[in-house]
Amino acid sequence: MPLTNVSARAAIPRDKSYRIADGNGMYLEVMPTGAKYWRMKFRIAGKEKRLAFGVYPEVSLAEARSRRDEARKLLAMGRDPSLARRANKLAGTTKAANSFEVIAREWLEKFSTHWVPSHADRIVRRLERDIFPWLGDRPIAEVTSPELLSVLRRIENRGALETAHRAHQNCGQIFRYAVATGRAARDPGYDLKGALPPVKEKHHATITGPKAIGELLRAIEGYEGSLVTKSALRLAPLVLSALAN
Repeated sequence: MPLTNVSARAAIPRDKSYRIADGNGMYLEVMPTGAKYWRMKFRIAGKEKRLAFGVYPEVSLAEARSRRDEARKLLAMGRDPSLARRANKLAGTTKAANSFEVIAREWLEKFSTHWVPSHADRIVRRLERDIFPWLGDRPIAEVTSPELLSVLRRIENRGALETAHRAHQNCGQIFRYAVATGRAARDPGYDLKGALPPVKEKHHATITGPKAIGELLRAIEGYEGSLVTKSALRLAPLVLSALAN
């Protein structure tokens, strides 16, 4: 007779573990501690095996039956459900290990030691704020160009076009690192050249008035830093003057 939620809930522990059958090989095993485990007995290639579906009541009767039915479909195809589960778990672990965020942080750890700390901090903040929330969990080899562009558009749409370009550059570095280390086949960011509008150049005001130029020259003469820097500052107006003429 198949189990019901009432009979599963009412099963009490005994001195030794015992089983309550549900059907099609599945049963509820009640332990002396009171723990209750969903299990399935099956045969493949003439060998009897067991498959665990979880603990009751965390895994409900309906969910346990669903997992049993999936296992029976695999058996009908001649596949061992326990081996299929192990393969899926391994694939999931591999995907997690090769996620965009994992590889990005590996890249950061490897190269940030050669950067100025403030530069490294800016890149980390940029990735954590604008990239990881949408691409962090994705296997890096599966990220597509349209997917990356969608993330960059989010940055552009909030008016941070220059940040979008810098994020594009950082993502390209991460993808190329993944390619070099065998975790990705290509850089999807390469196809996005020209997909973002160019950043307008900002021109700084030029000193042209004689009075302002005089103040600049006096400031240079009053500079008390290193001799090399002071010499460079003295030389700069002469070079600019020669270029202007």
